[in-house]
Amino acid sequence: MSAIMVFFNDSNYRPFLLTGFPGLEDSHPLISILFCVLYLIAFMGNITILVVIRVEPSLHSPMYIFLSMLAASDLGICAATLPTLLMLFWFNIREVDFDGCLTQMFFIHVFSLMESGILLTMAFDRYVAISNPLRYTNILTNSTIAKIGVGLLLRAVAVIFPGPFFIKQLKFCKANVLSHSYCLHPDIIKLSCSDHRISSIYGLVIIVITFGVDSVLILLSYVKILITVLGIASRAEQFKALNTCVSHICAVLLVYIPMLGVSIIHRFGKHVPPVVHIIMGYVYLLIPPVLNPVVYCIKTREIRTHILDFNHFSVTASNSTSTHFTAFLLTGVLGLEDIQIWISVPFGFMYLLAIIGNGLVLAVVAWDRSLHEPMYLFLAMLALNDVILCTVTVPKILLIFWQGPSLSSFAACLSQIFFVHALFPSESAVLLAMAFDHYVAICAPLHYTTLLTGSLIGKVGLTLVVRSVVVVTPGVLLILCLHFCRSTIIHHTYCENMGIAKLACNSIAPTSIYGLTAAFLTTGLDFVLISLTVFQLPSKEARRKTFGTCGPHICVILVFYTLAFFSFFTHRFGKQVPRHTLILLANLYLLVPPTMNPIVYGVKTKEI
Repeated sequence: MSAIMVFFNDSNYRPFLLTGFPGLEDSHPLISILFCVLYLIAFMGNITILVVIRVEPSLHSPMYIFLSMLAASDLGICAATLPTLLMLFWFNIREVDFDGCLTQMFFIHVFSLMESGILLTMAFDRYVAISNPLRYTNILTNSTIAKIGVGLLLRAVAVIFPGPFFIKQLKFCKANVLSHSYCLHPDIIKLSCSDHRISSIYGLVIIVITFGVDSVLILLSYVKILITVLGIASRAEQFKALNTCVSHICAVLLVYIPMLGVSIIHRFGKHVPPVVHIIMGYVYLLIPPVLNPVVYCIKTREIRTHILDFNHFSVTASNSTSTHFTAFLLTGVLGLEDIQIWISVPFGFMYLLAIIGNGLVLAVVAWDRSLHEPMYLFLAMLALNDVILCTVTVPKILLIFWQGPSLSSFAACLSQIFFVHALFPSESAVLLAMAFDHYVAICAPLHYTTLLTGSLIGKVGLTLVVRSVVVVTPGVLLILCLHFCRSTIIHHTYCENMGIAKLACNSIAPTSIYGLTAAFLTTGLDFVLISLTVFQLPSKEARRKTFGTCGPHICVILVFYTLAFFSFFTHRFGKQVPRHTLILLANLYLLVPPTMNPIVYGVKTKEI
């Protein structure tokens, strides 16, 4: 027990400092644009593959299930590295605490090892499909695939888990500057001032018995595949068989070549310029997640076809008949169609204010180093959340107001539902974090900078994203389980969970109950915690000081939660409320907070 307590007590360890591009610090915000584009491609590409494989029954075969595992591991690598990269390039927050660094290192290496194992299983899949096609479905059953998936996860965790413990035994003296914007095992042990041979040898052994063995087995699989293919009489059949392996070969090369390059440079490239180390590190982590979905979309006809035809989503009714539709029809504000063009004027003006206002807040916080404090970093998170929320909803709303009812594909509707319902609890959580920030600033000012460190703020930001994704994803999956056999007309200006669910012809009770539960466990709980934070202050003087210094934050909370609860209760229980009132209220709920937040903070916060 004492050993475990020592492991989790990092008071004896100094935080590490992350490194971007030395000498180009002033250009980090511009460089971040490239990284953001790459991450966006990686996230969208891999999520698209996961969604297409999930909703298309014809793709529920071993090859595509393994491909979905590869996409999931790529998403894991991106999620593990993105927070520290954005912290560094956007806000120049270089510090990451010791245990936070070890945690990131653990997940990066676990997902990398899983990716290698998945590529090996995909090679085995191709070998069985080509060498023994008649027994393919009998060998690779669903239970076998599930066991393989669990086995890969357990192998990765079991192999990587001792690594952080070995690092904990090392002593770190003065050097604490890492050579990347994320934490890697070889990078950390180089900073040790004690003998790190055990950690170094362990890392080398892991590479050999995992990546090394995997690569050898993949090579042997393709030797066997080549022997089998050469035994086929028809050249056309030979070409067809080999063509099914091209995507996998590309994926293997994309993973193993950068991995080999990074391993060689880290261990033997003492005279290689630091910038080469940095670039190779980014290539190793970013190129596979970005290019894997691109390669599979281009080279795999089934994936490409289903992505192109995804708008023609087929949903089966409970009577086993199918209703085919290409899209939902969003009608706009029911009953006010003739004046929608006039309604668009204030909505368009509010959207413009929201984008410009929040964009200015982000720019000011990013460029002014004096604002790189917890309060303003949380404000930047709020502004970013508002910009994304407006962008995924308002352009479509304005299009409907200007041109009338508009079609929205099933995939587009699901995407909009995901982002809308993920961004609301995210905004609520940012407001909670800001309340905690004010609480610490008022009640423990001497400990403020030690409690709210850059690494803690990074963890808070990551937690907000993870919480939103974890809470919202099951709701979207529940919609995929519904059967649609009625109208495809949604009397609204954007896609939202219950709007689509009400079109289903089977029970929507699970969707409705989950939506209520998620709302109370996120937005509702956040509101309770914010209230407790304010009203449990130790004295009347502290409360008076809170209302004096926290005016902007309290205004923002009131705007957000008043609209949130009013919209929620009228939608759930306001059956007598006119439909156009509900729709307008839902639109105001989307637009008013993003519009008002930068105005409130701009007026009430002297520094901004």
